[in-house]
Amino acid sequence: MGAARRVNASLAGRGARTSLETRLKAQAFGLGFDLAGIAALGPADSAHAFDAWLARGYAGEMRYLEGAGAELRRDSTRPAPGMRSALVVGLNYGGTQPSGPVARYARGGDYHVVIRAKLEAIGRWLALESRVRARTRAFVDTGPVLERDLARRAGLGWFGKNTNLIHPRIGSFFFLGALFTDLDLAPDAPFEADRCGRCSRCLDACPTHAFVAPRVLDATRCISYLTIELKGAIPLALRAAMGELLYGCDICQDVCPWNVRFSRDAAEPAFAPRPDRASPDAEELLRLDETAWRERFAATAMSRARRRGLARNAAVALGNRRDPAAIPALTAAARDDSEPLVREHAAWALEQFR
Repeated sequence: MGAARRVNASLAGRGARTSLETRLKAQAFGLGFDLAGIAALGPADSAHAFDAWLARGYAGEMRYLEGAGAELRRDSTRPAPGMRSALVVGLNYGGTQPSGPVARYARGGDYHVVIRAKLEAIGRWLALESRVRARTRAFVDTGPVLERDLARRAGLGWFGKNTNLIHPRIGSFFFLGALFTDLDLAPDAPFEADRCGRCSRCLDACPTHAFVAPRVLDATRCISYLTIELKGAIPLALRAAMGELLYGCDICQDVCPWNVRFSRDAAEPAFAPRPDRASPDAEELLRLDETAWRERFAATAMSRARRRGLARNAAVALGNRRDPAAIPALTAAARDDSEPLVREHAAWALEQFR
């Protein structure tokens, strides 16, 4: 079947293939994506840097990035055998929103669901339009794919010094997704330029000093990792620097000149910020039991931290706020919470009042 597809593409001629790529990207823009480009699958350009990053222990507890997961990420043809090309897309989620205790990406609907539905719709269109019943597979953040690598290869931006992909027209407040296909599509030109110049605002602004060098992030010091991916206790030395952040962190993006100038409101209705997620009350989060947490966060991006993680983060935020009004809630959590992790962080928070 793969050979038949290549023969079909060859007979159709380059003009027809280019027409298909143009129409494919038009489908993406028609569904609301802000960026779209095509990349050929193969060995990742950043595979060596990725391996070095893992070897230094910068992934922390994110064990899924190692072992077999790392092997698959080194070559984008491996996660879905037979696939040859990818439509890579970007969807803005609203960098113009005010900063707050929850990172902007998690304030609306679950982006995995939203983007996957759009990519699968494009896949159905491509299967019909290609006249060879193209096979496709959508990846949205959860697969063993180095999305930034593919996005740069598809012309969607460069790696900023804060490790985020930056596009010169919309900044970095956007999600990435990819639709793999077994068709041989003509790729777009990769983004070769580095437009960060001498700027180091993102590096200088990080309160936990998570950047060991430009474009090298020690995730174990990153507030996003500490509040989301880390499942155990937050290191004592980093708690005060977290301030009142509850879930994720946008600081290194907030100060980026490309975001200051080019961020835009989110056009996707599903990403409209919801008040109970944009600025949740830390004391209320600390008091939530498992049932209440599930009712409020189970179907959102914030579910990744689980109840114990959010309550842990809330205790740290209250300790850093040092508002005496929170002492009763912290005292109750330190004494009665079912999770030892939460009890320990609530006790730490109480110590900050002394």
